Amino acid sequence: MRGRQSVPKPPRELRPETKRWWRAVVAEYALEPHHVRLLTLAAGAWDRAQEATGELAKAGAYVNDRYGCLKLHPAIGVERDSKILFARLLRELDLDTEPPRDSSRPPGLGR
Repeated sequence: MRGRQSVPKPPRELRPETKRWWRAVVAEYALEPHHVRLLTLAAGAWDRAQEATGELAKAGAYVNDRYGCLKLHPAIGVERDSKILFARLLRELDLDTEPPRDSSRPPGLGR
């Protein structure tokens, strides 16, 4: 796909370390536009999971509800859901496959 096309820029809203990962993946793999979108969604899910993890580190896993009873912090669900989404999107991108040895062809994304 890439040939002489310009390499897309990572979304501004990503954290700096996630932008570096996003750029590295785009540079290493020949991604179609829909793969770039999946990669962007995965990067956003990763950042959201990291944000939730940071909130949990500060506030703890439990909070008191309006009646004073302990309940799970809402960030627990955000962290869990974001990690699951990240893993599923990575599986969909199939970045673990070995690039072909033939240098005239870009690395594949499908099995």
